[in-house]
Amino acid sequence: MSNYQIVEKGAPNSTNYSIYFKTACGKGVSPLHDIPLYANEEKTVYNMVVEVPRWTNAKMEISLKNPLNPIKQDVKKGKLRFVANCFPHKGYIWNYGAFPQTWENPDHIEPSTGCKGDNDPIDVLEIGYRVAKRGEVVQVKILGTIALIDEGETDWKIIAIDVKDPLAEKMNDIGDVDKYFPGLLRATVEWFKIYKIPDGKPENQFAFNGDAKNAAFATNVVSETHKFWQGLISQQLEGGSISRLNTTVTDSPFLTNTEEAEKIISEAPEGGDVEEVTDIVDKWHFIHLK
Repeated sequence: MSNYQIVEKGAPNSTNYSIYFKTACGKGVSPLHDIPLYANEEKTVYNMVVEVPRWTNAKMEISLKNPLNPIKQDVKKGKLRFVANCFPHKGYIWNYGAFPQTWENPDHIEPSTGCKGDNDPIDVLEIGYRVAKRGEVVQVKILGTIALIDEGETDWKIIAIDVKDPLAEKMNDIGDVDKYFPGLLRATVEWFKIYKIPDGKPENQFAFNGDAKNAAFATNVVSETHKFWQGLISQQLEGGSISRLNTTVTDSPFLTNTEEAEKIISEAPEGGDVEEVTDIVDKWHFIHLK
């Protein structure tokens, strides 16, 4: 049984649609601040918050600005955002989400990439066989990482696998991905390189020539972003417009009580103007790289 449950507010396919989180016993929590990063005492298993299930297109993400940080759909030019299908891919090609209690500090220049952080929790690509559910909290092990350079910012993509996946015991490092999932790393780099081209943007660039770094490197990156989050939640670091409201971090100046959290969730807007999702979302884009 999951330790968390979701509460959906607002109409799907509207800007009001939000996914809030509660513990199994009904206490409101922030998926960014209250779900622990580490899922075991040895700190070898991690909690991943699933934002986008594999093969779907809606660009859902933990909202940094809204109190309790619900999952909401990204909006671009007043319209709900969907990622394009770039041949031969359909939507996201992994379960896509984030590690809680992490933050890529925009005031820190990462020595290995020479670029600052992107001001988001660190992204996770879960590569197991099962299509996860939006809002699910999955326990994963880290296998490696690639480093996307997005508009001059470091955007780590941690590669991980659900610990319950049948292949998880055999998967311990980045080399195992090519061994048991041949072609997936190459497809992953291609996906990130081209996915914004249908929107009129140039192909994305990568650190390390697009090569993936190993599990030890990735683990260190996650540990560093966890320390940045600790600075964020304790107000030792400036967080700008990020909502740091939480219900479990006892030494945080942003700690609130269960009643206030319940009020935020219950008063979240219902309904909303539902956008028609046209069949253009299903279009296959054939990309010619120069």
